[in-house]
Amino acid sequence: MKQKAKLVVLSGAGISAESGIPTFRASDGLWENHRIEDVATPEAWQRNPDLVQEFYNQRRKQALTVQPNAGHLALVRLEEQYDVTVITQNVDNLHERAGSSKVIHLHGELFKARSTKDESLVYDIEGWEIKKGDCCEKGSQLRPHIVWFGEAVPMMDVAMDFTEQADIFIVVGTSLNVYPAAGLVYSVRPGVPIYVVDPNTPAMQRRNNVTFIAEPATIGLTRLADQLLSEPRPV
Repeated sequence: MKQKAKLVVLSGAGISAESGIPTFRASDGLWENHRIEDVATPEAWQRNPDLVQEFYNQRRKQALTVQPNAGHLALVRLEEQYDVTVITQNVDNLHERAGSSKVIHLHGELFKARSTKDESLVYDIEGWEIKKGDCCEKGSQLRPHIVWFGEAVPMMDVAMDFTEQADIFIVVGTSLNVYPAAGLVYSVRPGVPIYVVDPNTPAMQRRNNVTFIAEPATIGLTRLADQLLSEPRPV
């Protein structure tokens, strides 16, 4: 049986925005009317854990009201002929809900909680709320399983390994301004085709093997999936 070509996707806020999830940074520098420094840093958690907890509770509640879109579903269709790995900067679970079988979350997962004492203790969240007094098995308060600004990105090495093995690399819905995730595109092997799907050209060096599709994910990914499925690339 012929091995499937490895197709790796780096997805960002743009694909989730088309489902109705607000992008992380609005034009006014606020996220859902909050300063990033007040809700998405370790210092914010130390200063006001109640505010941070409520902020993510509301994000979860809102995320439960939206559905995967045609862009998410296009990536699932690609699994018919490709070995697809999605590396996402998004913390929502829309890729999984759409049916993607391999998803790496660089910035954590909104619907998981973790111990403040032992970060290896991670739990699925039932519903949308983490309450004050919800503790891990070691007795410490649970916090959102989110990689905040100033924290290490533990899945970065795993994402790098998959990127270096890619036969095709797709970038969708990201400005490529947030590091270290944005640096993944430069780990793609020379000669491997890169497709960038975004209405705005991301901040990346132009390379001969890059194809820009200036469309939102729902349109651009659907078209690209049709193309790749009709002309499967040899391994």
